[in-house]
Amino acid sequence: MKGLGLAYLTEGHVRPYVSEGRLIRVLADRCPPFSGYHLYYPSRRQPSPAFSLLVDALRYRGH
Repeated sequence: MKGLGLAYLTEGHVRPYVSEGRLIRVLADRCPPFSGYHLYYPSRRQPSPAFSLLVDALRYRGH
């Protein structure tokens, strides 16, 4: 059947489509809330440029 499928996405990505009725939420009881990204790095040294870019990208993605 055309137009059927499942996707595991964050609510922020699909909220407009759900409000318009274009998508429906299924398995809500199986989807825990997403509290955000958590990063761990064991050193207090200056972070690498790659790590700093990742942190910036994740920070701006949340806005």
